[in-house]
Amino acid sequence: MDLPINLKYFEKIRLIGEAVMFRHSIFSLPFAYIAAIAPFRRLPSFYDFFWINVAMFGARNAANALNRVIDAEIDKKNPRTRDRHIPAGTLSKKELLAFAAVCLSLLVLAAFMLNSLCVRLLPVAGFLLIFYSYTKRFTWACHLFLGLASSAAPVGSWIAVTGNIQFPAVVLGAVYGLWVAGFDIIYGTLDADFDRRNGVHSIPADFGIENALKISMGFHIASIVLLLWFWQLVHFGPLFLTGIAVVASLLYYEHSIVSPTNLTHAKVASYNVNEVVGITLLAFFLADMLL
Repeated sequence: MDLPINLKYFEKIRLIGEAVMFRHSIFSLPFAYIAAIAPFRRLPSFYDFFWINVAMFGARNAANALNRVIDAEIDKKNPRTRDRHIPAGTLSKKELLAFAAVCLSLLVLAAFMLNSLCVRLLPVAGFLLIFYSYTKRFTWACHLFLGLASSAAPVGSWIAVTGNIQFPAVVLGAVYGLWVAGFDIIYGTLDADFDRRNGVHSIPADFGIENALKISMGFHIASIVLLLWFWQLVHFGPLFLTGIAVVASLLYYEHSIVSPTNLTHAKVASYNVNEVVGITLLAFFLADMLL
């Protein structure tokens, strides 16, 4: 039996939420909030907080929707991803492009509501969130491009509340970018064989899974080192430092459950563990600020 028209709309919204993996906003939001608080060591105004969230919603979901459209043919060929919404026929490219257009409009609106530097940087943000989806077609550095695009979240949030780019924001952006690139490499190990056969580039496909896991660990070690540097730059206290230690422990656990000969837990390592990382860091950061 066909669903009533209003229920069909809700079902489409649910499917779009699945397609863009809306729950994975918890990767970026904690770092954006840290960047919004750190410059003045206080919560941002409700106005700034609201428009930062609008910008984050617009940028992240536009990027993911466009990624699903751009990668639709690759996803259709890959046994692991052929059940995604476009290959499976539950969503069309037009529907996701329309959703991406709405999200991009929200990003533009939020930038105009925040400050002039946010507006001037819109072309850069737009380029990054679209271009990274194409990089796997020609370079193994696609994970780093994803990290670079993702780093716009904390850097943009810092700019939103200060109106300028400051060095601690760049350091926090590098922390976030290396962290994302690191767990994206682990996720990429699941498709290494398919990628090699189909001319798709990634660090696991181009350098082998063993080397890829070492590179991923190197990125995560570098992200912790830079996070310690950020802690010094913003002059926070021992609670935030404790949070960094907990995050380092989580990343160590993440790497301990995957190996070149056993990728059973690669999805847990790349997604589930990292869903806890940002929230944990934000909790200790807020506790440090308040106490």
